[in-house]
Amino acid sequence: MDYSDQRRKRKRILRESYSSSHSPLSVRSLLICFSFLTFLYLLSYTSHFPASAFRPVLVVSNLSLLSSSNSRTVKALQVFDGLSQPLKIENRVFFPDHVLLLVSGGKKNQELECVYYGKPGKFRKGNFDFGKKKVLSVDEYDGLSSIVRCPLPSVNYSSVVSLKLGKNGILGEKNGFLVRNQTVNSWENVAYAAALDGDTVVVFVKGLNLRAGRESDPSPFSCHFGLGKLGKNGTKYMMSTKALTAAQEVVRCPLPKSISKNLDKAQGVRVTVGLTPRVHPRSHDRVLMPSVAKIFDLGSDSKKRNDEKYELCVCTMVWNQASAIREWIMYHSWLGVEKWFIYDNNSDDRIDEVIQELHRENYNVTRHVWPWIKTQEAGFSHCALRAKDECNWVSFMDVDEYFYFPYSTPRHQLFRTLGYAPQNSLCALVANFSSSSSNIGEIRTSCHSFGPSGLNSPPPQGVTVGYTCRLQSPERHKSIVRPDALDSTLLNVVHHFHLRKGFNYLNLPQSTAVINHYKYQVWEVFRAKFYRRVATYVADWQENQNEGSRDRAPGLGTEAIEPPDWPQKFCEVWDTGLRDFVLANLADVSTGLLPWERISGLTG
Repeated sequence: MDYSDQRRKRKRILRESYSSSHSPLSVRSLLICFSFLTFLYLLSYTSHFPASAFRPVLVVSNLSLLSSSNSRTVKALQVFDGLSQPLKIENRVFFPDHVLLLVSGGKKNQELECVYYGKPGKFRKGNFDFGKKKVLSVDEYDGLSSIVRCPLPSVNYSSVVSLKLGKNGILGEKNGFLVRNQTVNSWENVAYAAALDGDTVVVFVKGLNLRAGRESDPSPFSCHFGLGKLGKNGTKYMMSTKALTAAQEVVRCPLPKSISKNLDKAQGVRVTVGLTPRVHPRSHDRVLMPSVAKIFDLGSDSKKRNDEKYELCVCTMVWNQASAIREWIMYHSWLGVEKWFIYDNNSDDRIDEVIQELHRENYNVTRHVWPWIKTQEAGFSHCALRAKDECNWVSFMDVDEYFYFPYSTPRHQLFRTLGYAPQNSLCALVANFSSSSSNIGEIRTSCHSFGPSGLNSPPPQGVTVGYTCRLQSPERHKSIVRPDALDSTLLNVVHHFHLRKGFNYLNLPQSTAVINHYKYQVWEVFRAKFYRRVATYVADWQENQNEGSRDRAPGLGTEAIEPPDWPQKFCEVWDTGLRDFVLANLADVSTGLLPWERISGLTG
C-alpha cells in the first residue's frame, strides 16, 4: 500500500471515530445516563425522609449518622412556614441541675436526644464512648432562638453536650469531629440577656458582684457589640460604648451610632459587658464577660404600643405554680388587672398549658421563658422594660399574694368608696393616682403573712378561702409602680424600685388595702421552697446563711423536715375577711362554686 492510500485510510478511521464520539446515542453517553439514574435511585432510597420531617419540627444540619455501618454525613433542614433554616447550637450554659442549650433555627420536638462525649481523647467518634439521654424540655425563647434543657452529664463525660434528632445524627459534628462553638458557660459568670430601651441597651449579666440594693459606679464598665455570624472561636466584638449606669446585674449603655441611626439593626446583635480593673487600669486590660446575650426589642411584641395603654398590669416570676396560678389570676382579674406577664423560671409542671387555657378563656396572660436562675430582681427590671409601652401601672407580686380591701367606713374614704370593694376596685385605685397625683410613682401595700391555719392538705376551695390565721404584725410590703417613673438603673429589691427624681412613693393605709401573703401553707406545698429561691440576694433555704431573716421560716432551719406542729404555726390572729369577701362576691349564686373550682376540678 502506498503512502497516499495509508493517509486516506487514517482520515476515514478518524472521521468514523469523530462521528461516533459525537452521536447523541453513543454507548458512552448511554452508560453515563444509566449510571446517573442509578445514583439518583439509590440516593432517594437511602435518604428517605419520614412524613414527620415535613411538619414544623426541630431538625439538625450537617448530621453524621450514629451507625457503625454508616458514617455518611447528611444535611437536614427545618421545614417551617415554608422556610428552610439549618439548626445549630449557638451557646451552652451549665446550671446546677441541667445544661441549657441555646439553639437557632428550631422549634419544639420530642424526638431530640442529648448526646454526651467521654472526657478522654479527642472529640472524634470511635476514640471514646458517648452516651445519650432524653431531653428535659424544649422552649421558644425571646423570638430569636429556642432553648433545649439537657440532664447533667454523668461522671467522666464532657459538659460539651450536643443534640441528636431521631436517626439523622448529631448536631455540630462533621466527619466524626465536633465543629463550631464548643464553649460551655457557667451560669454564675455570663451576660445572659439584653433589651433595647430607646437609643440604649440594657444588658443583664451575672458575675460582676456588685452590691445589692445600690447603684454602682459605671465608669469601669462598657458594652461591646458583635456583628455577623458566630464563628468557630465565638463572637468578634467590633464596637463598644461606655456604660451609663450599673446596678446589681444590670448595665445600661448607649448604642453605637451606626446602630442607633437604624434601630431595626439592633435586633439580634450580640452584646457583652467589659470590665476595666480599678488598680492600674489600662485599655488592653479590659476583661470581657462570657456572653450568650442578643439584643431584643421588647416593644416589638407589644400589641398596644400605639394604642391606649392598659391601666393596670401584673408581673411575676414563677417556678412550678401551675396549681396556684388560676385562682390568683381569676381573683385579681375581678379586681381589675388587665394584663399579665408571667416569667417562667424553668417550670416542669405544665404551667404553660394552664396559661394557654386561661388565654383561651379571654384572660390576657402571656408567658415569657426566663431560664436564668437566681435572677428575680433582674427579671423584674426586664419586665418593667417590657411593660413600659403597654401599661400605666405594674404590680410586682408573687402568686401567693392577694390584694384585699377591708370594709371601708366613713373615716377610710380617702382612697375608696364606702362599704365592700366593688369589682375593678384595684384598677380604679391606681387610675385615681394616675389622674390626680402625677408625682406618685409607686404605691406600697403592707403584707400580712398567713400560716397553715390548722390544715394538713391543700384547701379544696383555694388559698383565699382555706387559710384564715395569720401573724399579727405585717411583714414587708409589695409595690405597684409606674414604669415611666423608674430610675434608669432599674434598681429594685423585689419589694420596691428606685424612682427617678421628682417621683415619690405612697404607703397605702392598712384600712384601705392590704396584701394577704399565704407564705406558710401546708407542708407539701411549703417544702417546695427548699428547692431554690428565685431572688438573687436571698439565701436558699438549705444554705446556712441569715437563718433569722424574715425571708426564712423562723426556727425551721435548713432541712426540709416537717416540724411536728407545722399546721399550728404562724397563727396569732384569725382573719376571715378575704374568705368572706370571696364567697360573697365570686361564688356562683346557683352552685356556690368559685370560678377556679369549676375549671380546675378542685371540688373533686
